[in-house]
Amino acid sequence: MEIMNIVYPILSIGGLGVVLGGALGYAGKLFAVEEDPKLGEVLEALPGANCGGCGFPGCGGCAAAIVAGTAPVTACPVGGAAVAEKIGSIMGVEASSAEPMAAFVKCKGTCEVAKEKYTYFGLDDCVMAMQLAGAGAKSCSYGCLGLGSCKKACGFGAIEIIDGVAVVDKEKCVACGKCVSTCPKHIIEMLPAKKKVKVECSSKDNGKGVMAVCSAGCIGCKICEKNCPFDAVHVVDNLAVIDYEKCKSCGICANKCPKGVITGKKPAPPKAEAKPNAENAKKEEPKKEEAKSE
Repeated sequence: MEIMNIVYPILSIGGLGVVLGGALGYAGKLFAVEEDPKLGEVLEALPGANCGGCGFPGCGGCAAAIVAGTAPVTACPVGGAAVAEKIGSIMGVEASSAEPMAAFVKCKGTCEVAKEKYTYFGLDDCVMAMQLAGAGAKSCSYGCLGLGSCKKACGFGAIEIIDGVAVVDKEKCVACGKCVSTCPKHIIEMLPAKKKVKVECSSKDNGKGVMAVCSAGCIGCKICEKNCPFDAVHVVDNLAVIDYEKCKSCGICANKCPKGVITGKKPAPPKAEAKPNAENAKKEEPKKEEAKSE
């Protein structure tokens, strides 16, 4: 009698489990959503970095968005043109040959040229330093704090802090955008990787204000704007801004910039050797003949 008291509950629970399992299985088949076979192919084509640079939750989210048509086949910044082309062939669309981008830090305020309001002692973190008085130790309110928040955020080792300023290795940068969103000063921007001409400053202060805090800042003098033959440079809010649709990377603006804050400076052409004129040549000939007779 005691054994049956144990067996009956076990059988009843087991039977209930079988019934519920069957019901769930039937419901699963009834409400199942068929998965597009392209989803797996696109996911396999993606690099698997799960960096979030595409704006979606990992490669799975990116693949789902591409297959759903809510994201372009070029959505993955890490994979670049090769991955975009592969995904394009899966989706049956042509991948646009977009110009590769890379992060660029718009600041040249190294320890040597940028002044500081005080000496900072604390965590090596720009976000933390921004919570202090004056939003960091640097006198320039637009300057790179150089404490490495962007370096920590970069999962590809593309950023180093050199002499108090973050520097991006564009060969390693995959344009994921994490450094851009992390920088509390908002001075990191995605720019065309192949373009050599870039403005290493973000200050919108007037020339006098810039010179008071940094000897390497843009003073808004408009010399670059006046000398650009392609109308690609304009000073907006006291800061030189380059239109890359027009820029031909000629380097004239960089050569003319009095503060040296525009990259892409071209070396000066070698000076031509002075040729002796005809009169000097005639004067020298008798002297040579006299020397021979002696």
